[in-house]
Amino acid sequence: MIDLHTHTSASDGTLSPEKLITLANNQGIEAIAVTDHDTIEGLPEALETGKRLGIEVIPGMELSVEYGPGSMHILGLLIDPEDKGLNDALTKLQESRSDRNPRIIEKLNELRIPITMEEVEKISGGGQVGRPHIAAALVKRGHVKNIQEAFDKYLKKGAVAYFERDRLTREKAADAIHGAGGLLILAHPGTLRLNGSAFDNLLSELKDSGFDGVEVFYNNHSHVEEDRLIKIADKLGFIISGGTDFHGDIKPAIKLGVGYGNMAIPYEVLQEMKERV
Repeated sequence: MIDLHTHTSASDGTLSPEKLITLANNQGIEAIAVTDHDTIEGLPEALETGKRLGIEVIPGMELSVEYGPGSMHILGLLIDPEDKGLNDALTKLQESRSDRNPRIIEKLNELRIPITMEEVEKISGGGQVGRPHIAAALVKRGHVKNIQEAFDKYLKKGAVAYFERDRLTREKAADAIHGAGGLLILAHPGTLRLNGSAFDNLLSELKDSGFDGVEVFYNNHSHVEEDRLIKIADKLGFIISGGTDFHGDIKPAIKLGVGYGNMAIPYEVLQEMKERV
């Protein structure tokens, strides 16, 4: 069993890289990819822990790229964390995130919600601050009941406290990930909310943009959706990927390795990626 989509406290997860890899080891997971948002800062600790415990850690990350109707997330897997081009691109994205957070808090303050940057940073545990940490602060103060309500009411695109940030184009993301020796995977394609020929056409466009694969196995994909994605992947020559999108206590219903309890991603998925690389 493997899990190729997880997050640590280096971005918006609640477990440190060491604790995440230790949990994976305790649960008998053979290989795990650490895919934090716009950062690879958690990889050294994760790789060292994996080496010590004898569990395979796949270096990765998750990027949000430009996409007209909303946002598109991609995974970079089997990357070289030392690649200069990749690190330069991530530095610019992190600067944009750092500029965005106080602007969101300023909007919330204008709505008479008196949260501060300091308390949000405390919730992040010293990692990269993102909207989930702001959402957690809203929950803690009692302004909303849960993380989802915080996003729906204040933080999602189009909501009253939303503030846009810089994103890479699909082509630049492909250049950065391929330049670092990695594979470019479309993450949780169901969130694009496209059906039928519109979805098929988009995946063909992504193939032309340099994408290597699609995340077939995901925590809320039905078996019917998985089968359809596998057929599309076969047609386009895409490799398939899969992961739980584990975040820890921020998304407590999603368990490492098994998602909502019905996932079991075989090692062969990772082996095919290695062969493609």
